[in-house]
Amino acid sequence: MSNNSHSQAPLAERMRPQTLDDFVGQETLVGEGKLLHGVLAADALPSLILWGPPGTGKTTLAKILARSTSADFVYFSAVLSGVKEVRKIVEQATILKEKENRGTIFFIDEIHRFNKSQQDAFLPHVENGLFTLIGATTENPSFMVIAPLLSRCKVLVLQPLNDDNLELIFTRALKDSANGLGADKLNFGKDSLKVLTTLADGDARKGLNNLDIAATLALHRLNNDTKQTKREIILVDVQEAAQQFSLRYDKDGEEHYNLISALHKSLRDSDPDGSLYWLYRMLESGEDPLYICRRLIRFASEDVGLSDPQALTHTISCRDAYHTLGLPEGKLAIAQAVVYLATTSKSNALYSAETAVRKCIRKSGTLPVPLHLRNAPTKLMKDLDYGKGYQYAHSVDEALVAQEHLPEQISGSHFYSPTNRGYEALVKDRLQKWRVILQKRQNDIKK
Repeated sequence: MSNNSHSQAPLAERMRPQTLDDFVGQETLVGEGKLLHGVLAADALPSLILWGPPGTGKTTLAKILARSTSADFVYFSAVLSGVKEVRKIVEQATILKEKENRGTIFFIDEIHRFNKSQQDAFLPHVENGLFTLIGATTENPSFMVIAPLLSRCKVLVLQPLNDDNLELIFTRALKDSANGLGADKLNFGKDSLKVLTTLADGDARKGLNNLDIAATLALHRLNNDTKQTKREIILVDVQEAAQQFSLRYDKDGEEHYNLISALHKSLRDSDPDGSLYWLYRMLESGEDPLYICRRLIRFASEDVGLSDPQALTHTISCRDAYHTLGLPEGKLAIAQAVVYLATTSKSNALYSAETAVRKCIRKSGTLPVPLHLRNAPTKLMKDLDYGKGYQYAHSVDEALVAQEHLPEQISGSHFYSPTNRGYEALVKDRLQKWRVILQKRQNDIKK
């Protein structure tokens, strides 16, 4: 085993690129002629927010940018430090600027963990140029970084590394004798690099950690079995190192909302395959199944409505089935509800009606209930004409009465407009027939 294998620093840290030319991935940001090359060439590094999943190069980029300038680099963890430490950094940055005319790059890892007052503490120093802020976050900065600070920073979005990026990174690490595992003279066996890449799930740090362990397991296996002639990291080594495949997910963060949005839109577009994929992406990532059940119930009213009245019943039954069965059996009940919703007719007429009627109420205020619709349980109320002129529907042919049910100021308004899909088509036809009958009766009354 190489000396590097015994190094205290993890493999991911040892293999961290030192220049933009060595950086792998994020070509839209670091490629020749792209933003970061340009600002470094002009020596005009702005304050940045680096937003992306773990292991995509946020800290590495910050260090490369700092190394490319004469500025002092200060690493700061929002998990371990607070406002007190910020004050010390401000003091040091002030001295450095006054005595040496050097700037400070203030790198804040996991900046989203700072609350509003903590972020306010370094806002004025970013504004007056005392230091250049580089914040790294896995969370959507729109929600996690205060607006005044966000407006003074350029947000750079880092994407999960693709398979080609990861394979290059892992191959480099295996062959690099100075910082990687090259001294061990190992190769990748059949499918081991491919599986290592898949298990990394776009995260170089995770993949390098798995590679480090897999190499140790391979060396141990080779030392115990001298008959093996190929010095390879085989599939078993990689699988044992990774233990369990875990999907990138945060139940309270960006990925949570991205996935539920993908599920909702796949259902709305009547795609059962896409709907099942996003459902199981959430379930396999550890999402609370009851949260998904609640969203399906909402979908049944918002996007299906009366085009299929059974959708609401079906989704409520799905929730009850999950309550009864739990995991893992209950997942299938949720999948059944998802496929049902994806393959049934759709209508947002109820949702549109809700929007229209709420808008009307906000605009018109608390209009009085028409007297003929009011109940009159006392003599005084009858004397005030409560209930006067009310027509009892069951006493009229077809249970239809020609009387107004809205306040006078919005008389004749229509909020619900059924579609021609599913059961709602019958509702639409029924309402149209009723309106013809009622119009005829109103005309007869006028005569």
